[in-house]
Amino acid sequence: MQILQQLSESLRKGDAAAVARLTEQAINDKLGPKTILDDGLIAGMTVIGEEFKAHRIFLPQVLLAAKAMYAGMDLLKPLMIKEGIPSIGKVVLGTVHGDLHDIGKNLVGIMLGGAGFELVDLGKDVTPEQFLDAAEKNNARIIGMSALLTTTMPVMRKVIDLARQRGVYDRLRFLVGGAPVSAEYAAEIGAHAYCFDGMSAVESAKTFAAEN
Repeated sequence: MQILQQLSESLRKGDAAAVARLTEQAINDKLGPKTILDDGLIAGMTVIGEEFKAHRIFLPQVLLAAKAMYAGMDLLKPLMIKEGIPSIGKVVLGTVHGDLHDIGKNLVGIMLGGAGFELVDLGKDVTPEQFLDAAEKNNARIIGMSALLTTTMPVMRKVIDLARQRGVYDRLRFLVGGAPVSAEYAAEIGAHAYCFDGMSAVESAKTFAAEN
């Protein structure tokens, strides 16, 4: 559909006004909220994610595209709720306790939201209990943790150890990332995926969401 292609292109350009107008037009054309989301908004954000991963675009363009995405999502969400359309899955996201850096975490959140995930963003300085309580309260299976300091990395282990103590580790999937974090550290603490950027987080989250 030409309108969905235009919607995707407008999103990639970061044109929020055009995205809102085209989303409304697509709704009026009775295309269906899931079709508009998948073939318009998510299609556009997928290209943005790939371009960002390949270093062909940079953070300002990603943020503009995300703003445009939300302009469309604001119109689609009420229709999706009305029709009972589920998200791909829920992800609890946060920067671990003692760490106040959130730029990387926010970028991962934008990419996950753009891929169709429902986010429970706990912000920064998040305790192990807060991560697990939020996952239980929101019935989320995926927890994403970020740390930018070597001194706060051990909190990731504490979250996973607490999940084992509570008997919920086997039903959860843990994504970890941040400058000092490595694949080796992720494996050592029992995380299920090391995510070096937003797109790798999306790919891992999609894999885990498909396990349901």
